[in-house]
Amino acid sequence: MLRTAMTDATDSVPGTDPDRAGFTTALAAARDQLVLATGVVSGTDIDLIGTIGRHVLAHPLPARRVRTEDRIVKRAISKYNARGPAIDRTTYKATISTNMLPASP
Repeated sequence: MLRTAMTDATDSVPGTDPDRAGFTTALAAARDQLVLATGVVSGTDIDLIGTIGRHVLAHPLPARRVRTEDRIVKRAISKYNARGPAIDRTTYKATISTNMLPASP
């Protein structure tokens, strides 16, 4: 429900980056509504943005930083000697050959 409220809030203002909607802000606003019993629906008009959406729009997260380098995936193999000193870590040259076959008649 919080993600839906955050999406409705960012969709209501054109040009708003959805990445700047803070989950913690939405959670705090929802908690305040439950504890204080504020924003109870008394009429038939229901605001799609609501109190949670207004809090999310009022307190956006900072813009994402520009990535200057590629992301690095975690190494699958540890750089430490985990299996003992008996591992052969020498490199070998590989040879690649390509054979061209004539077309069949």
